[in-house]
Amino acid sequence: MNDPFIVALDFPTLEEAKTFLQSFPNKSLFLKVGMELYYQEGPAIIHYLKEQGHRIFLDLKLHDIPNTVKRAMQGLARLGVDLVNVHAAGGTRMMEAALEGLEAGTPNGARRPYCIAVTQLTSTSEQMLHNELWIDRPLEETVLHYASLAKKSGLDGVVCSAKEVPLIRKHCGEAFLTVTPGIRFADDEKNDQVRVVTPYEARKLGASFIVVGRSITRAENSVAAYKRLQQEWKGEEKE
Repeated sequence: MNDPFIVALDFPTLEEAKTFLQSFPNKSLFLKVGMELYYQEGPAIIHYLKEQGHRIFLDLKLHDIPNTVKRAMQGLARLGVDLVNVHAAGGTRMMEAALEGLEAGTPNGARRPYCIAVTQLTSTSEQMLHNELWIDRPLEETVLHYASLAKKSGLDGVVCSAKEVPLIRKHCGEAFLTVTPGIRFADDEKNDQVRVVTPYEARKLGASFIVVGRSITRAENSVAAYKRLQQEWKGEEKE
């Protein structure tokens, strides 16, 4: 999984997703399929995208009792996706069960999907963490704790803000994946994200992968926006 760009395919239907992908003929992308699209289209969307040669991050953020997560992951592994995730808040036993399910469901001779854990959503602010979730530890400390639990459980990495990557790298190692949403061009609206950075900043902070949605999918020219993403990641167009 060398390509660091994951495009969030946040559309409600397969037809809208197809329309967007028509702008990228004969190009293999790393695509994020989230709840909005998967819950409407089901496994058929994954089969279609894999047939087109795309890699898939199936972003369902599983969070349930260990046995339920294990059985769900066993089924998801059969889809041939490349990356899946859970909520670290489910605890170590649940994360271990997720891996057990993936191992059991992966076809012989295939590599199991990478599994990462959501630490705190990039829409979560320090104020929300304390006042609504009743977590009294600092946000950064909470994220690191969840990342450490994920590594202890055997997961491959975490979903976090790029701002938290250096701390996670320091404590969890360079090989531990950091998948970072909340990526915006400098002239974009933040929308419902709070802890956001630009592509160039994410690279400087050491992110393994960046997840980019509306900056590309809602752009007037999605291909040009994708090229801009590549340029900014390389530092060729600094803000």
